[in-house]
Amino acid sequence: MPEEATTVGTAATLIECALRDYDVDIETIYHDAGLDFEAVVSPGTRYPFAKMQLMWRLAVERSGDPCFGLSVAEHVRPQAFHGLGFVWLSSDTLFDALSRLVRYQRLISTVADISLEETDDSVMLIVNILQPSGQLEPASIDAAVSVFLHMCRMAACGPFNPERVSLRRPRPPCAERFESLFQAPVQFGAENNILYFDPQSIHKPLPGADPELLRANDQVVVDYLARFDRESLSMQVRSLLIELLPDGQPTQQGIASSLNLSVRNLQRKLHSEGISFKHLLDETRKELATQYIRDSNRRIGEITYLLGFSEPSNFTRAFRRWTGLSPNEYRQKH
Repeated sequence: MPEEATTVGTAATLIECALRDYDVDIETIYHDAGLDFEAVVSPGTRYPFAKMQLMWRLAVERSGDPCFGLSVAEHVRPQAFHGLGFVWLSSDTLFDALSRLVRYQRLISTVADISLEETDDSVMLIVNILQPSGQLEPASIDAAVSVFLHMCRMAACGPFNPERVSLRRPRPPCAERFESLFQAPVQFGAENNILYFDPQSIHKPLPGADPELLRANDQVVVDYLARFDRESLSMQVRSLLIELLPDGQPTQQGIASSLNLSVRNLQRKLHSEGISFKHLLDETRKELATQYIRDSNRRIGEITYLLGFSEPSNFTRAFRRWTGLSPNEYRQKH
């Protein structure tokens, strides 16, 4: 039986906050969308995608605002996306933050289709949903792209604008509000929803970068996804790797046993997700290594064993393969 598509529950809370600026009966909108207005949204609450889309549709209709989705960004806070908001703010660069958005997108919605592409001239954040267009309320995409930009501006601690924006939705009567928010040209009726960024600004170090906070919140997000997202075995494996690395290099056999799988089934399931155990281990070590190296209080020897390497020389060789620099050279540079 196919998995029911879900959306993070705090999306309903953001809609509710935005609706308070309009003269509407918020409780009735919850009721008509099939959601419980009295329920307290816990960090793990998720709502069916179809009901959330209905809530978006009702919010637009009853607020009388065809650009209602843009209003939601004004109410977003880092905690709205579980640990992902804090991961965003403590990332090294906006490219790093957006890369994590792509990796952890199922936290926001299990039918999200978000990707990040880079050319010599531009970095493109592509935001779509894996559902028929007839089931999708444009306001939900308007909110998504405006919220993502708001988080970038929050992390940058100052003005930050895309070079241009493309949206699939038809041109609304309030189109000027889009250009006012994005501070960039906006194309409507496009093939995809894309935010185009200048590569230089997107790779610029962020003032709030914090490797220790980043690592801690990465773990929070990975653990959350591993609990609810049983469809994503790679996220469950990543969570176990982060937990077990300080005790030495985890083995496929050990990870498979922890997940009640045979090694062959583990390999087969990871292959179906387009990844291997070896790649997951290498990628997890690389990310943790760059975070630890930026923490000047950690010695190279300590980092070696936190990542499950038996000798500092083995760690140094791996780090040079990942970055082209030795750990000390990387630390001085960053």
